[in-house]
Amino acid sequence: MEIKSRKFLGYRRENGRVGVRNHVIVLPVDDISNAAAEAVANNIKGTLALPHAYGRLQFGADLDLHFRTLIGIGSNPNVAAVIVIGIEPGWTNKVVDGIKATGKPVEGFWIEQNGDHNTICAASKKAREYVQHASELQREECDVDELWVSTKCGESDTTSGLASCPTTGNAFDKLYDAGCTLVFGETSELTGGEHLVAERCATPEVREQFQAMFDGYSAMIDRHKTSDLSESQPTKGNIEGGLTTIEEKALGNIQKIGKRCQVDGVLDKAETPDKPGLWFMDSSSAAAEMVTLCAAAGYVVHFFPTGQGNVIGNPILPVIKICANPRTMRTMSEHIDVDVTHILRREMDMSQAGDALLEMMLRTANGRHTAAEALGHREFAMTRLYESA
Repeated sequence: MEIKSRKFLGYRRENGRVGVRNHVIVLPVDDISNAAAEAVANNIKGTLALPHAYGRLQFGADLDLHFRTLIGIGSNPNVAAVIVIGIEPGWTNKVVDGIKATGKPVEGFWIEQNGDHNTICAASKKAREYVQHASELQREECDVDELWVSTKCGESDTTSGLASCPTTGNAFDKLYDAGCTLVFGETSELTGGEHLVAERCATPEVREQFQAMFDGYSAMIDRHKTSDLSESQPTKGNIEGGLTTIEEKALGNIQKIGKRCQVDGVLDKAETPDKPGLWFMDSSSAAAEMVTLCAAAGYVVHFFPTGQGNVIGNPILPVIKICANPRTMRTMSEHIDVDVTHILRREMDMSQAGDALLEMMLRTANGRHTAAEALGHREFAMTRLYESA
């Protein structure tokens, strides 16, 4: 496929970025604002509340990540407008101001000295205006290099490393050549193969940054005196699927970045890249956390290879599932968007599989709901670094 010449229909936002969805979100700053946010979403059809468990008494790097994630989610090009609700004005306005820098409509409300009733009423009125505003926005033709595409795999097995992850890698090679902005991560799941990623870094500086991120993860494991990661890395599902060591899992995982891509830069969690290319993001391997971090970094389409079957979705980032496991295709086909079992039957080569994924990407960008979207999977999980003060 000559992907570089292909077009898609997207929503061009005020800052020039292009989204493939048109959400109006109600974003709580903290856990005790969830009820008010959900009440607004219940009042105003066409809005989407994003409740989460954190936001009180966080500090330092953990609090910085909290704000970076919330601001990134609100700034994502798949979001047309944002209602922010917090318990008090200081943190609420910090999130509002961060999102406002993109130029998109955003307004904040707080519960202290207002109460739930007044806050919900005022926020609902503004949310109704935003939904009507968003409903009039029109898609326009966009170049494929304006797509930002992320990837993470889950419930991996032997078929992941043989077919679904290499399919993603083939698509990534073609998107990289087309000038797209790409990201991968899952720091822990590179263990035993991290040297292969280091060898792909574009410059010595990038290699040094990548190694520092990986070494930081290794130091954390060592600091907590954890020598046995069984049931976490690899998981029970991985083991059932034939992956007996983290090294086996890592070698399959790394297939997602293809054969030609260089690692052009390194990102902290939820950090936004400043140029096209392939980026490594230091991130958890937990599916909902990683996909949420990709959404917060500004990515608008996500590739998710799976073997044993993973049901993960995201409220604002469409998650495209790729699977090569015949049993999973029999038992969980409603969760899969791209069936690449044909690779293992030698009825499809890797380039054809990559093209099939890219076609599904374009259909998704043009508005097709992914399996996760159609099934209502909206997993939203903030990453927490350490306990509260």
